[in-house]
Amino acid sequence: MAEDTQTYGKLLKKARNTAGLSQMALGHLLSCSESLVGLIERGKRRPTKKFTLAAEAVLGLNGELLRLLPNTAVMSVPKWFSEWPKAEEKAHTIRTWQPLVVPGLLQTARYARAMLSAAPGATEQWIEEAVETRLRRQSVFEREDPPMYWALLDECVLLRPVGGKDVMREQLKHLLKIAERPNVSFQVVPLEVGATAGVLGGFALAQGDGMPDHVYLEDAVQGSVSAREETVRRVNVIYDAIHKWAHPIHVSQRLVREVAAKYEDH
Repeated sequence: MAEDTQTYGKLLKKARNTAGLSQMALGHLLSCSESLVGLIERGKRRPTKKFTLAAEAVLGLNGELLRLLPNTAVMSVPKWFSEWPKAEEKAHTIRTWQPLVVPGLLQTARYARAMLSAAPGATEQWIEEAVETRLRRQSVFEREDPPMYWALLDECVLLRPVGGKDVMREQLKHLLKIAERPNVSFQVVPLEVGATAGVLGGFALAQGDGMPDHVYLEDAVQGSVSAREETVRRVNVIYDAIHKWAHPIHVSQRLVREVAAKYEDH
């Protein structure tokens, strides 16, 4: 592990102790696990920029951790997936369809952690690194020119209690919050539609200047990324077919609010 990563960990621990916070308390404030805080403090986990900025805000720091960040690395991603984050970074428009779960770019940390924990043989270390990597991808929304992001969600995405009531309530409220941005919208396809063209799997399409259109196709094993014109054309047709069945945006938001209310404790 790089020396900067260990120095970062020591500085984080010192600042946490000065603030009178336990690892658990800091983890709660940063929406991450106590174990992740401990691993970063011991120099055994590479921190992300998002973690760093949040930690500095909570601990009253002013760039001390951020200056140590450039030499840290991020979790490696599977070779087949590596082209997709690059396409997201360059895209001016991203469209996605999800029949089962909330799209990765719209997931909260706790929702993502619950999803990734379901993978057979998943270790805590792998889960935390995968969550960090997924959240890092969400930085596309913080660009000066963020992409237009249009998500189509099957209604069952709202009803599947991933992580339990608390996680789902937080996730649905996050959906509503991020949809307040002018560049982000979602629409829900009602269950009463029955079978749709995309019922067998989720996908995403990325378009950007100076690059070919890319498509990300999900499956049970590993998924695939392609820039083949024929593949992109066919997926565009499927997206348009699904879109015809979707509720309007205001109806979709009302439905999410209603479902979120059902996850409230009584």
